[in-house]
Amino acid sequence: MLQAIGLTSARHRGLPPAVDDLTFEAGSGCVTALLGARGSGKTAALRLMLELDPGRGITYFRGRALHRVAQPAREVGVVLGDVPGHPVRTARGQLRMLCAAAGVPASRADELLDTVGLAGLGDQRIASLSPGMDRRLALASALLGDPHTLILDEPAEGLDAREADWLHGVLRSHATRGGTVLYTTSDAKEAARAAGQVAGRVVSIDGGRLVADQDVVEFARTRLRPRVAVRSPHAARLAAVVSREARAARRSVEVVTEASSNRLSVYGSSCAEIGDTAFRHGLPVHQLADEVGDTGPVVSDVAPGGPASRTTGSGVTAHSGAAATRTRPDGSGSDGAGPARAEGSPAPNAAAKDLPPPIRRRPARGPLRPVRYELRRLFGVRTTALIMAVALVASAGISVLLARDGRTPLPNVLAAWPSLLPLPPAAICAGLLGALSFGDEFRYPALAAGRGTVPRRLGLLLAKLVVSAGVALLLALLVVLASAASLRLVYGGDLIRIPPNVMSLGVSWSGLTVGCAWAGLLAAGIFRVTAAGVAAVLAVPVLMVPLVQRMPKAPTARSMAGLPGRLRELAWPHWPHETDRWLLAAVRVVAHPVGTALTLSLSVLICAYLFTSVRGRVRW
Repeated sequence: MLQAIGLTSARHRGLPPAVDDLTFEAGSGCVTALLGARGSGKTAALRLMLELDPGRGITYFRGRALHRVAQPAREVGVVLGDVPGHPVRTARGQLRMLCAAAGVPASRADELLDTVGLAGLGDQRIASLSPGMDRRLALASALLGDPHTLILDEPAEGLDAREADWLHGVLRSHATRGGTVLYTTSDAKEAARAAGQVAGRVVSIDGGRLVADQDVVEFARTRLRPRVAVRSPHAARLAAVVSREARAARRSVEVVTEASSNRLSVYGSSCAEIGDTAFRHGLPVHQLADEVGDTGPVVSDVAPGGPASRTTGSGVTAHSGAAATRTRPDGSGSDGAGPARAEGSPAPNAAAKDLPPPIRRRPARGPLRPVRYELRRLFGVRTTALIMAVALVASAGISVLLARDGRTPLPNVLAAWPSLLPLPPAAICAGLLGALSFGDEFRYPALAAGRGTVPRRLGLLLAKLVVSAGVALLLALLVVLASAASLRLVYGGDLIRIPPNVMSLGVSWSGLTVGCAWAGLLAAGIFRVTAAGVAAVLAVPVLMVPLVQRMPKAPTARSMAGLPGRLRELAWPHWPHETDRWLLAAVRVVAHPVGTALTLSLSVLICAYLFTSVRGRVRW
């Protein structure tokens, strides 16, 4: 069961809240439609329920608030808009990546592709899917964790009749198995059709406030049947006369008295018949109109404390006196003006001091299997392979040109790093891959299928750092091998000789590529754009290295000789003597101007990332 209590969105610049003290329930084994015209607050209500927007109120999913659910993907499946993801990623790749985020086996992706009718389109790119196929993929994303509750925002919008019937069948099937289904719609006929074969309910809202909470039968009787709206100062006498004459003529006529005493809704009759009846009995009529209540409700002006009458844009009464009565979980009734509250929960806004609890905007949790998620995200598109191929080809070509004159040192030749370039192609491409690892997350938010924007969680950050470092090391090794193979092919094998300081050169080369990858990753995570990551990578040689070189130097430099021995004396465990060589190599790398600049840049980016993560957003 889903219980939404006192949902109230935060006010913005003095405007009224999009959702105002909204309370309703969506029971298990039931399809509940949240009905309202565009701008009535349906999507805002869902975002409050999912704790994506700040406000007040609380939503219980089987008795627990969402932030207290250990694995939200296995409790709530969400579809907000179209399925998010990189447009060139395949449908199967998208689901496999989300399987790692939800902590379910990858085989679940193929099962759901077959369930939603996309078994033959698993290798189709997301950008090439039709609207109907896109909605099927979004539904498969919501069902990955086999959740109990489904929350969908306008799932049938833009679908043809056949696709909409299929979608409604899936929702009813989920409810039949004991699940809870809540979806929004602006079409009253669709609301009745989707829940028509299940004991469903229709919750009508307007202006962010509850209008009516009805079962499907009552909703269809009061909203979808043609009727005659009558307003008369003698409504009770007119209702009795119309009913008596209908019985005498053996006609099926139903007269419903509205919440106010001077309004009637007459079903099974016409304006002419009711007008003749009122004329014969001398009863005045102030309004007489044929209406069909299939449009969204609009709040009418009522006095404070008066009856909660709602009319449509054409004056159609949205709910009658019978429809305005709802049953509370404890068995007592409440009218439409006062929303029913869940059993055992406090009455929201019962007094000014009894405000509903605040809703804090909580970011989505990170993937349950972050390394597997990151690997599938990285290699699920062709961009990664394309960037690595460009780096290899460019490095091989530049190394051949550098070795031609014979004046460039061999390490620079193998790294394809001419003096004209601020960084070698391998380092630039590693930084670009690092920037894309966070930049694409914000541009094509894969985790938004669960709950909102991409999270900044320690597990996800560590996974991105590990995977980007591994890719950078692989790229650095491949570039050296490709350059060596090109030189051997063009100039023969005499040019390539193993230098005596190969260890320190390898450490510095690996540190350069990994550092550039991390700089791009952190900058893209801070500013949420790939270009910022690339700019941070290029800023190291262009800005930071000249700054480090211009720093005042002491007239006599002190030597760090004996540093490993002194560190061994301070450390409790005794490491092997071979470690001293690696430690000295790392110190020499950091002492180099490029290494110092890269270290300073990474330190600043890490501090900025932590600062923006704590504050929730960038504040410069």
